[in-house]
Amino acid sequence: MKKTLVFAFFVVILIVSVYPAVAEQDTKQAAKQEDVSPFGPDYVIGPGDLLYVSVWKEETLTREVVVLPDGKISFPLIGQVQAAGKTVNQLKSEITSRVTKYAPKEEVMLEVKQVNSMIIYIIGRVNSPGRFILNANINVLQALSIAGGLNPFAKRNQIKVFRNDSGTTKILKFSYDDVIDGDKVEQNVILIRGDVVVVP
Repeated sequence: MKKTLVFAFFVVILIVSVYPAVAEQDTKQAAKQEDVSPFGPDYVIGPGDLLYVSVWKEETLTREVVVLPDGKISFPLIGQVQAAGKTVNQLKSEITSRVTKYAPKEEVMLEVKQVNSMIIYIIGRVNSPGRFILNANINVLQALSIAGGLNPFAKRNQIKVFRNDSGTTKILKFSYDDVIDGDKVEQNVILIRGDVVVVP
């Protein structure tokens, strides 16, 4: 009986001493698995996006931050960081390299909580022109549908997409009838941040 009690006592001691380390490892592993942005690690961050940044076991280094109009975010200890124009992975790597100077060996998690920068504009002879925030990749036909479709006076085959490309404006032509007939489908391009669709 005494031997059984002694054995049981040592088993309890072993569990108590080992469990916290195992639990911490499991929790840390779970945090790594959750460290996946719903918009993908290659999503390019833009002004207005809401980011969630956390450092493992550092509550003071866990917060939501908004990317400012100048493309920067402000984070404790490391100050301002350029976020716009970088992918989720690139920004995470930069924050990690800076934070580890003050909190070595800690895990950094970065997640895009809300996309506010994927904005396109649809103007002219559509039923609901305006400014639209995208949460997925869409093409010109889909964008026209979002804007309520063309109105009866629209010049369907003279639609243009104005795109800013490294400081210069490119004009992409879009012929509605040709595209829906299956011709010139290459004109039905995927729209990107800042595109302006003009329907004369």
